[in-house]
Amino acid sequence: MPTDTSEKELERILTTYLCDKQGYEQGASDDYNKEYGIDTGRLKRFILATQNDKVQNTQCFANGVSERKFFSKLSRDLSKYGVTYMLRKGFKYIETFDLYYPLPSELNPTAQKMYNENIFCVTRQLYYSTQCTDSIDVYITLNGLPIMTMELKNHYTGQTIDNAIKQYRDDRDPKADPTALILQKRRCAVHFAVDDDSVMMCTELKGKQSWFLPFNKGVNGGVGNPNRPDGMRTAYMWEEVLGKQSLSDILENYAQIIHKEKTVKNKKTGKKETKTVEINIWPRYHQLDCVRKLLQATKEGGVGQRFLVQHSAGSGKSNSITWLAYQLVGLLDGTRALLDSVIVVTDRVNLDTQIRDNINAFKKLQNIVGWADSSKTLQDALKDGKKIIITTIHKFSYILETIGTELRGKRFGIIIDEAHSSQNGSMSAKENLVLSGTVTNEEEDLEDKLNKIIEGRKMVKNANYYAFTATPKEKTLNMFGIPQEQPDGKVKRYPFHEYTMKQAIEEGFIMDVLQNYTTYTSFYKVVKTIASDPEFDEKKAQKKIRAYVEGRPETIRQKAEIIVNHFLTSVIERGKIGGEARAMVVTSSIIRAIDFYYDINRLFEERKSPYRAIVAFSGSKEYNGKTVTEADVNGFPSKDIEDKMEEDPYRILVVANKFQTGYDQPLLHSMYVDKQLSDVAAVQTLSRLNRCHPLKRDTFVLDFCNDIDTIKQSFQRFYKTTILSDDVDPNKLNDLLDIIEPCNIYTEAEVKELNEKYWAGEERSLLDPIVNKAVDRFKTLEEGTQIKCKSSMKAFVRNYPFIAAVTPYKNVEWEMLNTYFMLLVRKLPKLKDEDFTEGLEECIDLDQIQTVKVAEHNAELENKDTEIDPIPVGAGKGGKQTPEMARLSDILDQFNEINWQNIETVKEQIDSLPERLQADENFVNAVKNSNHETAQKQGFASMMNIVIQMMSESTEFCRQYLDNRNFQNAINDRVFNKVYRDIMKTK
Repeated sequence: MPTDTSEKELERILTTYLCDKQGYEQGASDDYNKEYGIDTGRLKRFILATQNDKVQNTQCFANGVSERKFFSKLSRDLSKYGVTYMLRKGFKYIETFDLYYPLPSELNPTAQKMYNENIFCVTRQLYYSTQCTDSIDVYITLNGLPIMTMELKNHYTGQTIDNAIKQYRDDRDPKADPTALILQKRRCAVHFAVDDDSVMMCTELKGKQSWFLPFNKGVNGGVGNPNRPDGMRTAYMWEEVLGKQSLSDILENYAQIIHKEKTVKNKKTGKKETKTVEINIWPRYHQLDCVRKLLQATKEGGVGQRFLVQHSAGSGKSNSITWLAYQLVGLLDGTRALLDSVIVVTDRVNLDTQIRDNINAFKKLQNIVGWADSSKTLQDALKDGKKIIITTIHKFSYILETIGTELRGKRFGIIIDEAHSSQNGSMSAKENLVLSGTVTNEEEDLEDKLNKIIEGRKMVKNANYYAFTATPKEKTLNMFGIPQEQPDGKVKRYPFHEYTMKQAIEEGFIMDVLQNYTTYTSFYKVVKTIASDPEFDEKKAQKKIRAYVEGRPETIRQKAEIIVNHFLTSVIERGKIGGEARAMVVTSSIIRAIDFYYDINRLFEERKSPYRAIVAFSGSKEYNGKTVTEADVNGFPSKDIEDKMEEDPYRILVVANKFQTGYDQPLLHSMYVDKQLSDVAAVQTLSRLNRCHPLKRDTFVLDFCNDIDTIKQSFQRFYKTTILSDDVDPNKLNDLLDIIEPCNIYTEAEVKELNEKYWAGEERSLLDPIVNKAVDRFKTLEEGTQIKCKSSMKAFVRNYPFIAAVTPYKNVEWEMLNTYFMLLVRKLPKLKDEDFTEGLEECIDLDQIQTVKVAEHNAELENKDTEIDPIPVGAGKGGKQTPEMARLSDILDQFNEINWQNIETVKEQIDSLPERLQADENFVNAVKNSNHETAQKQGFASMMNIVIQMMSESTEFCRQYLDNRNFQNAINDRVFNKVYRDIMKTK
């Protein structure tokens, strides 16, 4: 007999493993009661075996009538509350019946016995409906209650996971078949589509709108599952995930139904209503794997550990943090809690509510979450038994300052949300000393105090750090990464766990925001308004002119027109995200944001569009002679901005820094960028677009400021695993001292005297005379030496706390110098940097402006990890920069170099290039008969000939093309890519 490669065989392998290896019972389709949507026989057996006294008291199974009442109410409650809620909370029928006994602790043999009474069952080919004869491939129950369904597909029979998903969407619509209770909302925890390579999941079936998310391990930082020598790639589902203890763990600690109150406008009445939004949650594989591994490592290694989790933006870090915090407080060290408290440090205030809502969905450990914004509220939270305490980055230092005695001897878990924006080694010695309970006292001498301060800078021994970020910087990796010594002696640092941007994009869990990326540029002509020709610093003048023209009302108005035109024609008219798409405009300043806000709303009104923009910025700003806040401009409170952006008429959010991180809005489709972005800021800002939505098919970025190569380099750094190439070299501090000490502005005795007085808490008036001696000496130095000396001291103060935190060395001299320099640099005179562009703006005027599209890009990133070097420790450029002076006329000629006299003619010529290239036989033959690289070379050669031939029509564009290599490359790429795609479609 040949090997059976059918779908039925896949069913058999799965169910046989669960029954033979995991202790499941084998069920039959007839066990399922279609009227109640449960396996009544197994549920009744479980209750009789575990709660017979309640059965006798309630007479629930006394006869057919009472039994019917029991199961009818249970079925109604399942529809109302959901299966995960009922498993945790129980079923109220006169008394409260337990529907499941949770995983026991090692110290409770009675609970172990009760857990063993749970009945796990797997059924093949479940006939679930009274209206049709369809069957579901695999059905899993716990004590008769439906936990999951699975549709299995098999490559060997020509079907894949896509066919399984299509089957759920087309043939498993709960609205089309109300008798199919197992398909209804809340009645079953999760539905899986599985083939021999991949797994996808859905927590709520909605017909064609059913949203399936990946549940794969990942391969080499990308999509899919690794090959196995002993089975199918997806065997981890039944071998790991569906094991009894694993499934119990998920049901107890991860799966949940969250309810959130939301104010929305009724589209029929126009009135605002409070709507309850329900979210069904089942963990993704990477979340489950991450939290479990962190818990295991914590249990095995105890306190004093550091962990870095690199999970892509939009990958569900908030839920992972919630699950981790909730379960960390339940870990035991013998009979004692392993951690007394878990402190979550975040820059998102709404995480408090999110964690609280998630925790409340669980049965045990109620009312354990507290919010702390001062030392008093932290003390109150600890006194009230709050095991999870949430605070913001800015409050963390403050709340720990005064409570050293309260925390002595306690053990902490510190979860840092977006680690690069919070600690990164800047956590002060005082904070760590407070956590460790080793605050200095008055009796200690200076050396003892400084040694404790140095020790305090290091990560404390009585706390674990769990740092989450999508974009780990050098300091983050150095502080929290796992060290691995290399053969050459270097120490590379890696994340503890990762879910890469590459995997998230390839799995379709987040959107690829670089797929539709269009760059624009503005061409200007700036003219002199004076007869004379004064000289200015050429380099600074160019920047100043650029800032001048970019801030002009004409410039902003023209960009606002491009934004509104694109949004209305390419987003609204094309019905992006089912007609609900939103957009964000990213600006470089508050003034610029307010300008865009007014221009965009004016354009909406001129076009009689029903839509409006909202502006977002922090604090207040003087605008047109009046101090305003975002609430003043918008006409409603700042706290309402996020809710308003989900309601009409608001469709465009104009921001200045605010909402460029942490803003999670799946309806955000387009982004218009008018701000220089690079590195982490570029990734974080553009990643606001990456959240998925069932109706979201693509995203769009229109960038007025940045070139595509800079953006690609920024994303490439965090596309796969980010690795620190080597540890920071502490001797860089000595290099700085080699610059400072020859200046002879202080003595060793003065440094020691200042530290003695400072750490003894003496009067401020006793410090100034010591510092002022160095200030007076500094003033006698030559100007270039002053610059080198001061910048080196600043670099020392900037880098020492971090180096002291991550290296094992103690250096009391460095600690004293750090304190001394910290006070000294603040009193040193501000160094002269004469402005050789003063008066420039009064001499010029904007004559012409034209903002035009440069190119459309689909930026593809490389499939590789990225190594980053340790943060440099240096003083920056030494010495004063000599200005390069030039006449104003020459400066303007250079600035106007690529500004067109006849922009419309130029535009017509550029637009004609694709047609001209497509008519070139040499190029067409190269595309059809050779590889991409050869076709590109021929395309660029053909373009050169085409442009030379165009010289007879108009020379302005052609001369710019021939003389400006950057412009030539941009035109070549744009035209080649378009024509190449068109020819390949007809090949």
